[in-house]
Amino acid sequence: MAFVNGAVSHWFAETGLPSPATRLPGSLQADVCLVGAGYTGLWTAYYLKKARPDLRIVVLEKEFAGFGASGRNGGWVVGELAGSASAYAERFGRDAVIRLQHAMFDSVAEVVAVAGKEEIDADLVHDGLVTVARNRAQRWRMRQEIEHSRAWGWGEDDLYRIDPGERVRVAGAVDAMYTPHCARVQPAKLVRGLARVVQELGVELYEGTEVTALRPRSITSSAAAITPYGRVTAEYVIRGTEGFTAAFRPLHRDWLPMNSSMIVTERLPAGVLDEIGWRGAELLGDMAHYYMYAQRTADGRIAFGGRGKPYRYGSRIDDAGRTHERTVRQLHTMLADFFPAAARVPVAHAWSGVLAVPRDWCSTAALDRRSGLGHAGGYTGHGVATTNLAGRTLRDLVLGERTELTELPWVDWHVRPWEPEPLRWLGVHLMYGLYKRADARERGLRKTSKIAKVADLISGR
Repeated sequence: MAFVNGAVSHWFAETGLPSPATRLPGSLQADVCLVGAGYTGLWTAYYLKKARPDLRIVVLEKEFAGFGASGRNGGWVVGELAGSASAYAERFGRDAVIRLQHAMFDSVAEVVAVAGKEEIDADLVHDGLVTVARNRAQRWRMRQEIEHSRAWGWGEDDLYRIDPGERVRVAGAVDAMYTPHCARVQPAKLVRGLARVVQELGVELYEGTEVTALRPRSITSSAAAITPYGRVTAEYVIRGTEGFTAAFRPLHRDWLPMNSSMIVTERLPAGVLDEIGWRGAELLGDMAHYYMYAQRTADGRIAFGGRGKPYRYGSRIDDAGRTHERTVRQLHTMLADFFPAAARVPVAHAWSGVLAVPRDWCSTAALDRRSGLGHAGGYTGHGVATTNLAGRTLRDLVLGERTELTELPWVDWHVRPWEPEPLRWLGVHLMYGLYKRADARERGLRKTSKIAKVADLISGR
């Protein structure tokens, strides 16, 4: 099987890898310094600069804009909570969670609207998300999820059952549900488009500039981001490093870098697309515990993802997306199982990336006005839309404005760190091993396997 392995992602193979922009030329003073030129940093820069054009905003990036999860994800702009509704509700109540859920719905539409307004051509199509159940246990869990969602702000038009095969024909599907709150995107086009727009607004983007330490504000100095080429001091220094956060030693156990892998096929022949019946730009997921995610790309391929090798010992990060060939074979086998007509279509590219998982699986946007340090992340794989909400929320926090966004329950959310190694490695691999066993057992069950419930307890979800 000849295919491109790594090289960041297929999305960048389409656009071409960018040459790094200007490196930080030396120490400088800014109003706001953003660490990480992914969606979090760029959306925050965008909304701040739109609100206050006079602010001097600096973005620092170790590689190039979009090198991390922002340029490697599955291209789902999805309105699901990046967190646990029940966990947020324990502290802030059900109504607060419903407001957060509606803010997530709004974020999907906001991404689409801003891309149109700023002329970012990112293959964005707001066609929703189809989720399939492929056995009785998955069907039972799907119906439970629809019922459960009604208590958390999802109305009858926000999530509902459809006939399996109505929008896309998946082999073995026995049930399906649909939400309109999802849009397809070409991730690299979106992140590079945002980088272009913020620079045109006057934001300073320095790539090839690794931040090695963050310094809080003191009586005698401002907050600062330290690099080998100088330091950027600012009223506020905000970190948007997601799965790469573990590289900062004091934050090593805050968020676990969970690995996720993808393949993309060559262009599918017209006859294959006809047999699959996937003519729109709906995203596709399933109700398995060891779940998959997929999109039909603008040029007629299938991009198909799953966990693969979920975690590397010591929170290590992969090498520019390179993926183990066994993982590639597993994903291609899964793809063929979902779409037998696509079984003979070769894999064109495989890659991996990391997403950040907090110990309680709840994301946050936070700013400490005393130290001058802030951050957003822990998106658990739902970051494409959640980063937009984070950018607008951090804007309001930096400007000191009390708004509906700053009152949402994920703001300033705190959680305990992950366990030290080897407990962290053992726990993650045990959890996903149990989920795989649960999926296998559920082929003959009517309801969710008890094995999956044990895995949920271990995960902290």
